[in-house]
Amino acid sequence: MVVFPTPGFPSRCKNSTSPSVFFVVFWPYLHFQFRLIRLAMKLLHSADWHLGKRLDDFSRMEEQRAVLNEICEIAEQEQADAVLLAGDLFDTFNPPTEAVDLFYRSLKRLSANGRRPVIAIAGNHDSPDRIESPDPLARECGIVFAGYPNSEVPPFALESGLKVLQSGPGFLELKLPANDLPLRLLLTPYANEYRLKSFLGKENSEDELRNVLQQNWAKLAAQYCDEQGINVLLSHLFMVKNGEALPEEPADEKPILHVGGAQAVYTENIPKQIQYTALGHLHRMHAVDTEPCPVYYSGSPLSYSFSEANQKKYVLLAELEPGKKAAVREIELTQGKKLLRKRAEGVEAALQWLAEHPDCLVELTLVTDTFLTARDRKQLNAAHPGIVAIIPEVRDTAGIIDTQQKNIDLSRSMEELFCDYFKHETGQAPNADLLNLFTEILAEDEQ
Repeated sequence: MVVFPTPGFPSRCKNSTSPSVFFVVFWPYLHFQFRLIRLAMKLLHSADWHLGKRLDDFSRMEEQRAVLNEICEIAEQEQADAVLLAGDLFDTFNPPTEAVDLFYRSLKRLSANGRRPVIAIAGNHDSPDRIESPDPLARECGIVFAGYPNSEVPPFALESGLKVLQSGPGFLELKLPANDLPLRLLLTPYANEYRLKSFLGKENSEDELRNVLQQNWAKLAAQYCDEQGINVLLSHLFMVKNGEALPEEPADEKPILHVGGAQAVYTENIPKQIQYTALGHLHRMHAVDTEPCPVYYSGSPLSYSFSEANQKKYVLLAELEPGKKAAVREIELTQGKKLLRKRAEGVEAALQWLAEHPDCLVELTLVTDTFLTARDRKQLNAAHPGIVAIIPEVRDTAGIIDTQQKNIDLSRSMEELFCDYFKHETGQAPNADLLNLFTEILAEDEQ
């Protein structure tokens, strides 16, 4: 695109014959003119903050405070035009007060008094009503919440230049303060399959959920999304590429695939007009697909279970131009403690390793010839403040691990452990109905 000077461009330039004089005199003016016209849009994508979450008896609040401060600094340094938060903002429906306080303080800082809008949706850990309850006040700060798949943002405009251009159930179009391109968002917060169909007016439909969503997204995209703006899908769903193996859901996560019979959604269900899909739910940052656009899980900003041990954590910066797929940059986060698993042969080896890894949270498997004594536990805990769990493993006198000693593999899911226990007690595996009932009870208990 060619950028022409505005009518106020100084007229004395016509008397300047030297190119060097021209650029010395007028370059600051030209630079300012070019800066005012943005040909691309930068969106910062994050998700799964799980504010208020603990790791057994260990609070993660200070780590969460540090990493959210880091995300705010990245938004400033990268001059992001808007921030997208793809659900699981809190860890429970009723988060502790300090988590709520941290959440709103961080969002207000991210929004920069309405100059950088924040759009946040509910995940399966969030109460949709709690997420939406501060919406009238939040909008005055440039923060937009959507708790339900059919939520509709009312029109508003701020002095910063932020303005709602169009909105409807599950759709929002914004005029941003620092960018002339309209931002169109298809919003699909979490709901189980029955509720999703109800919200979309398809509660009696026998169609698969993915087909219902595809029809709704296609309708919205055809109505609102053209190549004159930026078109994004923001959702908290379990999404995969058709034909590929399903990735594991996070440990201690409410399983989207089971509760309420919800199913995986395919990337091929995304409308062709969409240029970037920002997802939440899976805690490992990864690209799901590149077609019809880049489809990304940003992952959680901290490792929240030992199944995420040694994972690197990121926020994503998507840069978009009208009619083109997003260019995505991964920005690694550095705050927060590492979660490490260690299997040590004896107390002395464990103590040496713990001394070499002081600033981390540890799951320690300790192999010994005899049962672990209270004195051993006291010595280990005194040597390292971050021991979350000690798992004893006892050898027999021949130096072979006693096969009669049943060790619990804590890296396995609750469903797998339940199946093992049920088979041990009854001699047979639980049927599908019983397993589904167990999974739903587990999810309700976690809420």
